[in-house]
Amino acid sequence: MARQVVRASKFRHVFGQAVKADQCYDDIRISQMTWDSNFCSVNPKFVAMIVDASGGGAFMVLPLSKTGRIDMSQPTVCGHTGPVLDIEWCPHNDNIIASGSEDCSVMIWEIPDGGLIKPLTEPVVTLEGHSKRVGILSWHPTAHNVLLSAACDNVVILWNVACGEAVVRIDSVHPDLIYSACWNCDGSQILTSCKDKKLRILDPRKGTVILEKDKPHEGSRPVRAVFVTDGKILTTGFSRMSERQVALWDPNNCGEPLTLQELDTSSGVLLPFFDPDTSIVYLCGKGDSSIRYFEVTDEAPYVHYLSMYSSKESQKGMGYMPKRGLEVNKCEIARFYKLHERKCEPIVMTVPRKSDLFQEDLYPDTIGPEPSVEASEWFSGKDGKPILISLKDGFVATKTKEFKVHKSLLSTTTAPSVHRQADGMEVNSLQEEVRKLKLAVEALTKRVETLETKN
Repeated sequence: MARQVVRASKFRHVFGQAVKADQCYDDIRISQMTWDSNFCSVNPKFVAMIVDASGGGAFMVLPLSKTGRIDMSQPTVCGHTGPVLDIEWCPHNDNIIASGSEDCSVMIWEIPDGGLIKPLTEPVVTLEGHSKRVGILSWHPTAHNVLLSAACDNVVILWNVACGEAVVRIDSVHPDLIYSACWNCDGSQILTSCKDKKLRILDPRKGTVILEKDKPHEGSRPVRAVFVTDGKILTTGFSRMSERQVALWDPNNCGEPLTLQELDTSSGVLLPFFDPDTSIVYLCGKGDSSIRYFEVTDEAPYVHYLSMYSSKESQKGMGYMPKRGLEVNKCEIARFYKLHERKCEPIVMTVPRKSDLFQEDLYPDTIGPEPSVEASEWFSGKDGKPILISLKDGFVATKTKEFKVHKSLLSTTTAPSVHRQADGMEVNSLQEEVRKLKLAVEALTKRVETLETKN
């Protein structure tokens, strides 16, 4: 009898482990809203969590080091008039976070280094353009200050955040509720899943449909979709019998899935988190007490089950740390921030290695915080590849790109094309200021000369 050969993979023994109790964030009243978003967003400086708030909506932002019991008087970000449904940190500035709410608005906040010392009620920018609650936010991966928002009005809006301007409005594509929306790795395409049981790949600047796939999953419950390696699409959904499924699709030939696997009969929507460096996808179900992880490869069955992290407590939400925030000397390849009812618990995914040296095979160059194009360039048609950084000496934060808002433009909802040239605008305003100062100096000089002649 032939011996069964186990598939070779350096990630076969990845294991998850919750941190010790004193490294958790305790006594936080996580939001009770029934909305299928992550409720948590993390970067190398802060962890943000949507919390319960009486009268309006709020989320809490804590420096990563502020573990233990969180005081009841801890200040929150509380400028929304309705519950907050989604939050997301800007990938190009670790102090900027966007929030979407039931009050139909998107707000951009600047968090000071060290965290909040008083409640933050005034956003840097308020983006108004949706007519129903805003439940999905996603920053552009490579273009500076470009934000996608999707709401229950079935509209996707692309914002130039620095101008407070809705540049692209996609309102005739989705006939029903949008379940998920995400970018591909260079932000040249958007992938959406919708209640009409269709997956769509969109051209973000034209707002047109490049590809449409009907019924990726037969069931009527929500579908989630993300781009994975080589432009393929991974979806999570439900069968007709309400069994949870994961599938992989090739956009060039999407008649049949490359693979379709049934997982279990739980009812929670599976939130997929894909790591492009390791090609591992982590599936976290809301209401589950486990995280399953799979390796996506080029060989059948394409999505290979690796293992599962299990615990006793169910999760109300999940934050996913960018690669540059991990501890590479401990062979940490992912870190999740699991929300319980009254606490946030970090969970570390590790590849067991005997050596403490930097493991180059685990940490290829990864996406850094530097944008490759400005918003005005991207909206005018220029794509930018992600700028990669090495993690060999650990991520060292350089000076982050300053977040500038052009206040003069915020009152206008539709700015003329010259307003999209953000860099040009700054130069023009500076030149105007210089001109005014010169005129003032000339006037003062003449006044001095007049007074001197009188004397």
